[in-house]
Amino acid sequence: MLRIRKLDIFIVKQFGLLFVGTFFISLFVLMMQFVWKYIDTLIGKGLTLDVMAQFFWYMAQMMVPQALPLAILLSSLITFGNLGESSELTAIKAAGISLMQTLRPLIVFVTLIAIGSFYFQNDLGPRANKKMAQLLISMKQKSPELEIPEGIFYDGLPQCNLYVQRKDMETGKLYGIMIYRMTDSYEDAAIILADSGMLQSTAEKKHLLLTLYSGEWFENMRQQGLMNSAEVPYRRETFWKKTLLLDFDGEFNLTDASNFSHVAQGKSLKQIDEDIDSLNHYYDSIGYNYFKEAKLYTLTQPKVARDDSLRIARAEKVPFDTLYARFTDDKKQGAVNMASGKVSQQIMELDFKGMLTSDGDKLIRQHKIEALNKFVLTLSCLFFFFIGAPLGAIIRKGGLGLPIIISVIVFIIFYILDNVGYRMARGGMWTIWFGKSLATAVLVPTAVFFTYKANNDSAVFNLDAYTEWVMRLLGLRRKRSVMGKEVIIEDPDYPADKQTLARLTQECADYAHTHRLMSPPNIINVFFRYQPDHEIERINDELEPVIEDLSNTRDKVILNELGKYPYIAVKAHTRPFERRWLNIAAFIVLPVGIFLYLRMWRFRLRLHKDLQVITEVNNAITARIAEKWGENDDKTVTETTQP
Repeated sequence: MLRIRKLDIFIVKQFGLLFVGTFFISLFVLMMQFVWKYIDTLIGKGLTLDVMAQFFWYMAQMMVPQALPLAILLSSLITFGNLGESSELTAIKAAGISLMQTLRPLIVFVTLIAIGSFYFQNDLGPRANKKMAQLLISMKQKSPELEIPEGIFYDGLPQCNLYVQRKDMETGKLYGIMIYRMTDSYEDAAIILADSGMLQSTAEKKHLLLTLYSGEWFENMRQQGLMNSAEVPYRRETFWKKTLLLDFDGEFNLTDASNFSHVAQGKSLKQIDEDIDSLNHYYDSIGYNYFKEAKLYTLTQPKVARDDSLRIARAEKVPFDTLYARFTDDKKQGAVNMASGKVSQQIMELDFKGMLTSDGDKLIRQHKIEALNKFVLTLSCLFFFFIGAPLGAIIRKGGLGLPIIISVIVFIIFYILDNVGYRMARGGMWTIWFGKSLATAVLVPTAVFFTYKANNDSAVFNLDAYTEWVMRLLGLRRKRSVMGKEVIIEDPDYPADKQTLARLTQECADYAHTHRLMSPPNIINVFFRYQPDHEIERINDELEPVIEDLSNTRDKVILNELGKYPYIAVKAHTRPFERRWLNIAAFIVLPVGIFLYLRMWRFRLRLHKDLQVITEVNNAITARIAEKWGENDDKTVTETTQP
């Protein structure tokens, strides 16, 4: 029986509040990106508030399916980041509740959101897309708002370039007017000069009334049959007042919605399926008709020439070159011209037919892509949740800093992959299912990986672990730091430590002499005939307890000498890997083998130097113990407390 716990209500409440906020933020960002794309269509058109309201309303409906996955990713990241940062997630796990049990109520909640996203795309989204396309086309066709600038030519009026030297902003009167009117050709141009004028709109807002004062009109008079531009009559008119009626539609008129019936984004799944069947049937019939025409053209034989020589040559099956050689020069030229004309005609027909069929294929692909895109956006809600929630549990950082950065990176990767797949599938370079599943193929393994790591408390983003690995790979190490302790429970065993250090000094010298660390290692022994070497590992295991024991001393000289001991890499100087087959594989891959060989040689040289340092420090510490506490190693040395 399904039981709702208080923890489930708490988590759903935390996630729900963040989801609402991040959804509107994501929707706003996507809308601004869309507005920036069509900013040229909106500016300078004098659109009314109701038209702009419709534009933003339908745009918001279009962006809802894209904003939902981003909002889910960001809200899940912040929710579990806050729970981890406040140690609430740790308390939940300490109570015996696993991460998957914690995610269970949110999985149900996100599934409902995904179902709502699919319903929105299938029922509400198509209408919004169709209305948006209708608005955009209508906006592009609308005449720009009439705003005459000063000092430059304005071409916003049809067949007319208007120049105004100065404007009176209070009265609206124009001064220093120059007009170039273009009709059918350059030779029919008219030039109008006027001292001043007024520009007003008619009552129906379909025309502009331009009243000019004190000017001149220059115009060429067109006549039929005059080919030379110098013969065109010329007319000049001087006027005190003249009125011009210019066509200018300032109203906003919606384009016919039936023009967008082919848009795949404006259809539901049922409509897409029906239209794909209709399109396939229509273009299959066109292709079949083209096939019949080509077949009929191929089977049709040309008429037999009446020339006796040609008839005899055809009956004797004479080769084409021999037959062509019997022609006269005029007949050869005529045959070549006729063949060239037929080939050119066939090429033009094939180009036209190819363009028609390619347009049909592209239209069918767009319908299939749109049908698949509805499912991809729906499933991306779940995929983004299983990326965001585990990431939040791993990084354990709430707020709007790191979660926003990670969300933007993940969404950009998804958007790039999805956009590349869409364009390649639309162009026919990739299959549709491959192009639209490219982003999903990356999201699913990523979601599974992060969910698995978070459920097992793996430190995926533990920077210290990665830093340590890189330092070991490059042979870097930290400096040992030994500080004096304020409270010492047990004093060091100086005699035993002195004896151990003296023995380790001799063993270090023997090892350096026996293994010849300064010489390059044998390649065969390294990659193929490796023999285990645990001597340095044993020396290190005996040295570290002595360092730990002597760190309890109050003697500053010994503490200073302890800080000089290096951290020893006990295996890096022997072979690249523990397993033999990995060493052989590294040798085969030549660049890797060379790097690992040089790296191991470097570790051997460093080990030789480390053994020298250990020997010097051991001698200094043993000398200090002998100096301060005497040479008697059989008795326990008691350290006097320094004031």
